[in-house]
Amino acid sequence: MLDLAYPWLLLALPLPWLLKKKRQPLGSALNLPALAKLGRQQEVKVELTRVAPYCAALIWVLLVISATQPRWLGEPISLPQPGRELMLALDLSGSMNTPDMATPTGNITRLDAMKTVLRDFIAARQGDRVGLILFADAAYQQTPLTFDLVTVQRFLEESVIGLVGQRTAIGEAVGLTVKRLNTYDASNKVLILLSDGANNAGDIDPMQALTLAKAAGIKIYTVGLGAEQMIQQSLFGQRVINPSQDLDEPLLIKLAEETGGRYFRARNPQELDAIYTLLDELEPIEREEVTFRPQRSLVHWSLAAALLLSFFLAWRQINWSGVFKHAR
Repeated sequence: MLDLAYPWLLLALPLPWLLKKKRQPLGSALNLPALAKLGRQQEVKVELTRVAPYCAALIWVLLVISATQPRWLGEPISLPQPGRELMLALDLSGSMNTPDMATPTGNITRLDAMKTVLRDFIAARQGDRVGLILFADAAYQQTPLTFDLVTVQRFLEESVIGLVGQRTAIGEAVGLTVKRLNTYDASNKVLILLSDGANNAGDIDPMQALTLAKAAGIKIYTVGLGAEQMIQQSLFGQRVINPSQDLDEPLLIKLAEETGGRYFRARNPQELDAIYTLLDELEPIEREEVTFRPQRSLVHWSLAAALLLSFFLAWRQINWSGVFKHAR
């Protein structure tokens, strides 16, 4: 649709006529008594009187329209609105390389299962700012909170075991999250922490980090990853082991419950996928829909038309002056 940025400027349209005290024929300004008897001069005079006022009036109208900033508005486009400040803290300890995640095509490692599920989870976070923290011997921020979900996914795909050590620093992961989220004023600050072990590294005790998270109003959802049974080959045949015996479930439960979050157990990729689907229901965000209409300026068209009319009027004046001079 057509729209004017400053429609009130249209009130200036009658300004030249209001300022003009009395109407005088344009031809009276040309004092040519010696040519009054010449038919050709009379025709030129009539043409000048007819054309010039209309051109001048149209030029004024076009200039006023240009001043109102005419523009064409396109179809409304919905824009994603900011929702949660969502930090993902992911365990990269050596045990994440355990191939106990059962799929229809065979077992995959815990790290590969985590990447597969998080790929779709991150892609669905439109309107949320997502950050990525990786931890093992220590914790570090791989990506800050950002709306650029493609970059977050790329850094997740590039994460490998041993990048930050082999042990598990859960306390440092929570502490670093608190430090990063404290720089934002959002009301929905959420940490999703995924681990398959117990806190055995780092300089921050998990209970101290929990106190900081509660003070900062950060809700923590924890995920304990790893199968409970796995068949292992040995010299004496097969035996069934529990590959998740080092998982500190009491700690993960305490971190979640005391911050208003929830603990989940993921024994396979299907359970992990269901957990991330459920998180959308646990952390709903109500947003008013905001739309944007692309704008295309039309000012150049009215200005160009006014300029062409000015050139035309000037050209006609030059022609008429030539006729009068020739007749004289």
